[in-house]
Amino acid sequence: MKLKPLADRVVIKSLESEETTKSGIVLPGTAKEKPQMAQVLEVGPGGTVDGKEITMYVKAGDRVIYSKYAGTEVKLDGEEYIIVRQNDILAVVE
Repeated sequence: MKLKPLADRVVIKSLESEETTKSGIVLPGTAKEKPQMAQVLEVGPGGTVDGKEITMYVKAGDRVIYSKYAGTEVKLDGEEYIIVRQNDILAVVE
């Protein structure tokens, strides 16, 4: 099954966060922060949203940083994805 986002939405998948600190301390699952870096999987077509013309600036394959509490988490075929609006993406990591 494949997710196809609509309008200005983007499907992303969180990248795994570090499990150890720089000093070598292993963090338990409850102490880890929610990762804010993700891989873009699918991008909506953009177009007119709420009367404004939206141009999509991200593309599939980009690594991005997104707002901490943005988006909707979706589980599909055992995989977890996040669907966010393009304006919830803060930066593209190059």
